[in-house]
This record gives sequence, structure tokens and C-alpha cells, in this order.
Amino acid sequence: QVQLVESGGGLVQAGGSLRLSCAPSGRAVSSITVGWFRQAPGEGREFVAAIKWATTTYSEDSVKGRFTISTDNAKNTVFLQMSSLKPDDTAVYYCAVSGRIGLPNVEYEYEWWGQGTQVTVSS
Repeated sequence: QVQLVESGGGLVQAGGSLRLSCAPSGRAVSSITVGWFRQAPGEGREFVAAIKWATTTYSEDSVKGRFTISTDNAKNTVFLQMSSLKPDDTAVYYCAVSGRIGLPNVEYEYEWWGQGTQVTVSS
């Protein structure tokens, strides 16, 4: 069983930055796949980024070049650094853990989920 706690969401103006944190209990971040997803109002859950060891993958269309996923093994925390934020980035952001091989980018391949943290970008 993995429990995930996200933090770092908030209200920011367009062009600003936020850093989200995800702390999984029960597993070392160095040994698991951790992904970030987001869900805007009225929309489905969308893949954002994932990391395992130093290998990362991003949603090509929407966030690559603006968001960076990373880990701090000493703090057992995964971060999502978000820069050049746009109003379209407004969503609830979730971190999740997958027990699958590789870096899955679909919701159903992640077994454990956090409660989500709200990110709101004003224009």
C-alpha cells in the first residue's frame, strides 16, 4: 500500500511558477514510477509527466519545456516544477504511483493516487 500526499498548489498569475510536491509513504521514490496527472473542470484526467530513477517522460503537447519532474531521494519526494504557467494549466493536479514496468502515461496503469492539489492560473 502506498499513500501519497501532494502539496504546493495555489493561485498564480499567468507567466508565474509553482512547485508541486508529492511524498509517497511506504516506498522509496528511487524505486518506483511516479506520475503527475491533472484534471480541469469538466474534463478527464490528463497525463502530465512521470519519472523513474532519472528517466522522465512528459506530455508532449501541453507541458514539455515548461514543466520539470524531479526527485529528491533524501526527502523521498517527487517535485513538479511548473513555469510559464497559462490559464489552461488550471486544474487539480494528482500524483500517482505505478507498479508497471516503464513510464506509463495512462491513468489506468497507476494504482495509487493522492488526494490532489488545486492549481489556479489567472490571466
